[in-house]
Amino acid sequence: MSRFVIASDSFKGSLSSEEVARAAAKAVRARFPSCEVAELSVADGGEGTSVALTQSLGGSFVSCSVHDPLGRQIEVSYGIAGDTAIIEMAAASGLPLLSKEERNPLITSTFGTGEMIADALLSGCRRFLVGIGGSATNDGGTGMLAALGVRFLDSDGARVEPCGGRLQDMANIDLSTMLPALRESSFTVACDVDTPFCGPEGASAVFAPQKGATEAQVAELEAGMASFAALVRSSLGVDIADMPGAGAAGGLGGAFHAFLGAKLRSGIDMVLDAAGFDSLLAGASLVITGEGKADSQTPKGKTAAGILRRAKAAGVPALLIAGKVDPSPELLGMGFKDILQVTPEEMPLEEAMQPEVASDNIYNTLYSYFE
Repeated sequence: MSRFVIASDSFKGSLSSEEVARAAAKAVRARFPSCEVAELSVADGGEGTSVALTQSLGGSFVSCSVHDPLGRQIEVSYGIAGDTAIIEMAAASGLPLLSKEERNPLITSTFGTGEMIADALLSGCRRFLVGIGGSATNDGGTGMLAALGVRFLDSDGARVEPCGGRLQDMANIDLSTMLPALRESSFTVACDVDTPFCGPEGASAVFAPQKGATEAQVAELEAGMASFAALVRSSLGVDIADMPGAGAAGGLGGAFHAFLGAKLRSGIDMVLDAAGFDSLLAGASLVITGEGKADSQTPKGKTAAGILRRAKAAGVPALLIAGKVDPSPELLGMGFKDILQVTPEEMPLEEAMQPEVASDNIYNTLYSYFE
């Protein structure tokens, strides 16, 4: 009997990870009625990570009130499984929370992410799994830390607002009012990029323009990040400037590591470990994974790349499906059994993004493929 494992990223703006797996599984079962199919909800540290992890760990969701990147009150949810909190920073500090006109990483803050952590601490959580993809921020994680009791002071001892535009004004760090429960807590942070904290390949240079920064603002943010990294090094003895992943979410990865002792991990690896993915591969005939667009970025820590790596190690072929395929040399050289574009070339994007249409495209493509 054939055994299939289906684990796809979401088709962003169209289908969730779970919905993609459901459409693919329907096609597989139609072609192989007696087969066994394992469907997983997965993500790489960004959108959908908390859902995937909470489901895998058998947890449930709770809600709390926090501040969005511009300080407006919003309701968010996060997962709890035993004493473990599963938090997606984008819920409180994500780019989709802002209109295009509101995007400005000089003033946006991760304060709401810190409020989520504080709420989970009050609920008794002491282990934290945090996905940090999709941020609207470039504040070096200072907003989150401020919500957890850390105070940032200027050279005169006055408190400095924790945001990207004020990083250069920070001269001292006061940890005396940091929440005591943090000392008995552990953090594992899922990120899908290996961006350093600062420098030409750092958070500001690479990602701030996507968050609304002009060329002049990028330069200002970069100067602030370099200044803050130096302050962290002199105050805490931790050098995050060139650390891979420290620049994730506008420096939030570095803040987690330096202040909270967090381990930075590949987001997809964290999710796959929680789901027991390697054990599901035993005896599998084929793995089917996917993403909204497959291109030269796919090999760089994305969901499909992590799944392919695990499948190769287990000797199981992997098939990649995508709404759109840009057949770059990097993508074609990854080693997938096949790469399938599910959207017909003549179909308009607006139509292809409709959930029912996207599901049908996945079903029809796989049904034909297994003919």
